[in-house]
Amino acid sequence: MFGILKFQTFLLVVLLFICSCTYLHGVFPAWLDRNKAGPLGTFWRAARIGERLSPYVSLCCVAMAVSLQD
Repeated sequence: MFGILKFQTFLLVVLLFICSCTYLHGVFPAWLDRNKAGPLGTFWRAARIGERLSPYVSLCCVAMAVSLQD
C-alpha cells in the first residue's frame, strides 16, 4: 500500500501509465482523441507524451528494468 511513496516505484507507475496510454491510443485512437478535455484528458496527454518522447520513454523503461534487477 505504501509502495507508491517510494520514488522509484512512483517513476515505475508513471512509466507504465504513459506506455499503456500510448498503446491504447494506437489501438483505439478515436476514443482518446474525443476525450482531450476533462479528467479523461489525462490519458490523452500521457499518450501524447509517449508518442512524442518515445525514444526517451523507452530508454527510461530500460533503465528502470536494469535498476529493478536484483
